[in-house]
This record gives sequence, C-alpha cells and structure tokens, in this order.
Amino acid sequence: MACFLCVDCGGSKTVAVIVNLDRTVVGRGYAGPSNLTYLTADAYTQAVRTAVVQALEAASLPSNLPPTGSSPFTMAWFGASGADSQAVINSVLEPLSALIAIPIGPSLLVTNDTHLLAAPIKLYDDVSHAVSIISGTGCIAVSFKEEKGHIIELGRAGGWGWILGDEGGGFDVGREALRQILLVHDQASVKQGEMGPSTLRDKVLKRFGITDVLEILRCVYLPDPPSGDVASSSTGQEQISREKRLSTLCPLVFEAAFEDNDPLAVNVLRTCAKALVDTAATVIGVPTAEKPRLVDPRDAVLSFGGSLAGVERYRAMILEDLAKRGFIFKHVLFVDDAALMGAISLAAVTKS
Repeated sequence: MACFLCVDCGGSKTVAVIVNLDRTVVGRGYAGPSNLTYLTADAYTQAVRTAVVQALEAASLPSNLPPTGSSPFTMAWFGASGADSQAVINSVLEPLSALIAIPIGPSLLVTNDTHLLAAPIKLYDDVSHAVSIISGTGCIAVSFKEEKGHIIELGRAGGWGWILGDEGGGFDVGREALRQILLVHDQASVKQGEMGPSTLRDKVLKRFGITDVLEILRCVYLPDPPSGDVASSSTGQEQISREKRLSTLCPLVFEAAFEDNDPLAVNVLRTCAKALVDTAATVIGVPTAEKPRLVDPRDAVLSFGGSLAGVERYRAMILEDLAKRGFIFKHVLFVDDAALMGAISLAAVTKS
C-alpha cells in the first residue's frame, strides 16, 4: 500500500498524518512542540518520531523507527516552523532520512511550515499565486506561485520569533495587552477619577496574582527559571519562562474581547491584527519593475493557518485591515489541518 506522510511541526504541537493513494487518512499522531528555532536537531527529530510512530500505530503499520527494511512511506513532507534557511533544513535532513528510511532527494521534503498552506493553490483553476499567513504561536507571511505543477516560494515576511517580531501572534497579543493596560493606568494618573472597568485588566491581574497594575512590571521582568521549565500554575511567575508569561495571556484577551465585549481587549486585537497586516503587506501588491515578486491578491488565494487565525472574529479583523489597504483576495480559506493538506497534495501529485 502506497502511503504518504506529512508532519506539521509547530511551536505548540507536532501533527503527523498518513494518507493512502486515494487520499484517505489511515493514521494520525501527535507530539509536543517541534519548532526548529528553539530545539536542537535531536530534540526536533525526537518530537517528530513520537508523532510518526503514533500515526503508524493508528494505521496498523509497523511502527519501529528507523524501520528494519524499506520505508513505510512513498513520500514524506515535513513542514517545520523555524526552517528558515537551507542550513537549518540541512541540519535535520539526514536525521529525518535515517528515521523514516527515505533517501535525501525529491521524495523527502523539508520546508517551512507555511509551504503546507500553499497547497490549496492546487484547488483552484483561476489562480496561480498564493499567500499563506500563519498566526499562532508565531506569525509569518509567505507568498508563492505555481509553475509547471510545482509550488515555488516568492517572498516572505516575519517569522522572526518572539524577541524580534511575530507581530499578530500569541506573544504579541499578550505583550500588547499589558502595554495597553499600563497605558490606561498612565493616562489615568493625570486625570480625575479612577480607571474605568475592564474585564481584561481584571483577568490579567488575577492570572498574575496581583492587585496593582504596576506590579505587572515585576511579573514580566522576573528572570527565567534556571531550568527553563514552564509551569502551568496561574501564579508563581518565577517558575514560568518570560516568553510564556506573556504568550499564555492570549486566551484571556480573546475571552475578554469576544465573550465579554471588553473595549480594551477588542482594541488590543485590532492593534495586533494591524501589525500582522503590516508584516504581510511586504509580499502583497501589484508587481512592479522594482518588486516583480509581489503577489497581486486579485490573482491569488489567501490561506490562513494557526490557532489565532482559526478564531473567525480575529480573522475577520485581519481581512478588514487588508481590505482597507485595497488587498481583496480572489479566494480566502482557513486551513485547520495543514498536515492533512500536505499529505493529500503528495498523493495527488503521485497519482497524477
């Protein structure tokens, strides 16, 4: 039986999907984070192995990896967060090749995870370009064109990680929430009366276990725990990494905005959506002599991915900001299963 493997390697989880030649899912597996920016090649490969073994077991296929004989897969595609340079890709090619017994070559693909979201370009006969926007743990926008059946990357913007960028992603939402809470506090210091009510502010103070807005600063700037371990406790910020202290605030912001209709939380998300569009606009527009690799949205599909973009009302904010700039795409969709999309595309190419 011909089997095709695709592994979506993200900052929050790893998803492995196996399909047969008829594009039917026969196995699926999961593991923890596998972002190449933060993991060694060994740790990345181990996360992938866990997910692939689980998928093989679900497919009732031999699950020992590396296999003792030939590979259980005809082709395999690994779409990895952090696979931003050929050097990074090369660092995992040999370990992945050894893991699943597929020689380095055309049957073993390792790309950035945004490439998985470009697969929908094959679903439409009236477009030849795609823009993938991922808004999840991190954020990135990448543009593509289809040429002779192949999907070719044209340009990219963002994906720099939480220290340097990732505007519109989970960390940025948490950071912007704290910035706006602190800004309201500063503005109130020169006005009569107290700050107005805000469920977002209440939720954040409760999460940090504090009662004064300015105590937020201490919570943010406490050093990382020596072990680097991330605790799940809602208090005890000294046991939580700095990055997680902010990124884990993201669900509180969405809850306050879309369930409580808190104006401050809504403004936080609009600000982050605008910042994401600022990044994506780098690759969108009518091509010119100076920028021939821009993608005209009128001839393109916009493909969203990531947990934040999966929230329809946040996605609507992003589309609204794009429209304000004149960026109206011919097709728009959200890919909620990038690994499945990638595996199906491998089977489709082979069958054709």
